[in-house]
Amino acid sequence: MSNAAQSPVSAQVTGERQKSLILRAWIASGIFFMALPGTLLGFSNLMAIATHHGLGTLPAAWIQGHGHAQVFGWIGSFILGIGFYSQPAHGRSPIRLPLTCYLLWTTGVAARWLASIYAWHWRALFPLSAGFELLAVLLFLAAASRHKLPESTEGPRTRAPMELWMISVLLGTAGLAAAVIFNFVECLHLSLQGGLRSFPFALDQKYLVLVAWGFLVPVVWGFSARWLHSFLAISQPNAQFFRLALGLDVVGVLFGVAGQALPATILLASSAVVIVFALHLTQRPLGQAKVLGIHPSFPSFVRIAYAWLVVASFMSIWAALADHHGGIWGASRHALTVGFVATMVFSIGPRILPHFAGVYSIYSKRLMFLCLLLLQTGCLLRVSSEPLAYEGFLSFAWKVLPISGMFELAAVLGFALNLALTFLLGRSFFAADNVSLHAAAPDRG
Repeated sequence: MSNAAQSPVSAQVTGERQKSLILRAWIASGIFFMALPGTLLGFSNLMAIATHHGLGTLPAAWIQGHGHAQVFGWIGSFILGIGFYSQPAHGRSPIRLPLTCYLLWTTGVAARWLASIYAWHWRALFPLSAGFELLAVLLFLAAASRHKLPESTEGPRTRAPMELWMISVLLGTAGLAAAVIFNFVECLHLSLQGGLRSFPFALDQKYLVLVAWGFLVPVVWGFSARWLHSFLAISQPNAQFFRLALGLDVVGVLFGVAGQALPATILLASSAVVIVFALHLTQRPLGQAKVLGIHPSFPSFVRIAYAWLVVASFMSIWAALADHHGGIWGASRHALTVGFVATMVFSIGPRILPHFAGVYSIYSKRLMFLCLLLLQTGCLLRVSSEPLAYEGFLSFAWKVLPISGMFELAAVLGFALNLALTFLLGRSFFAADNVSLHAAAPDRG
């Protein structure tokens, strides 16, 4: 083959390598925010709460700073990184826009953490950090808008209908956009008028519904609809049930943002039950699950994650009816963010992140399993003990809370170590000079 014929392929391989490198940067930032501002700060907060048998003098800004680092710094970075990687290259500098978005996003999340914890120039940093995050999301949406739907087989001018998983991810992306706009407006308000650097409780409850059920949940459902039927060897999602679950979720979020907690939680719990059946997670496998390169327990932990989603949703109904000191609400949110979202990331992440970043497989399957086991143990202890402790049902539960935090901290640090070793020591697609484009470009599905 001539050099002239080889050059387009080489250029595409170079582009794939660049996109994999910028994805690694997104993942590295996500791991940093997950481990340090996220989990370590959360563990420190939990120790203080357990010591004083309540929030005591712990600033609400510290708790909200921990949550912001976990949701936006960790999960948000992963999702934006995968989203940019999945988009086809445009223009002469395909990484310029993702790199700009990366710098804005990570700077915004880091500035928010700095302002929340240390109160350093917080009146300036709050709106500035929120503005950076908003601008990053707008740039991401602008890039995504260039990605056209594939043409239908019925004719060259007919666009194929949008797939269910794409609809779900787009709804989650809309939820992310709404969340960062909400955050920007309220950060600006706090900066100008607020005496405290934290959202008031009632406002924070609305914000958390939007972030959790408007952003995180639909995105995870979308990726589940795209991958789980193949990974778990089950049927394709039931379209009617999937649409019903999305509809219930959207209406539930609207009720939650309006401050109507009870109808919101009932709708969201209904959506959680429906999505389990829509994804056929109770169905017996039709064949062998795809566990090549990961621990064979992967299918079980995916189902456990969705069990946590149902538990979280029904605990939120209990919280809307009977919570007095925040323990039931806290346990419900923990079951959702750690039991559902984090378990899905710990399960699917080792399957897709190495491949997307140009590495063949996760560094250690055993470490993957250990991290999932530690995460489940910690989450179970936390969710079961938090209502008992906060609501005054059992004083001994206060002693269980720090133990749960230790398990989860170990799980997070192990997950971070496994990914770091994967990227540092794993066998790369781009190791050989004569790598083909087909081998170099992982399936973006």
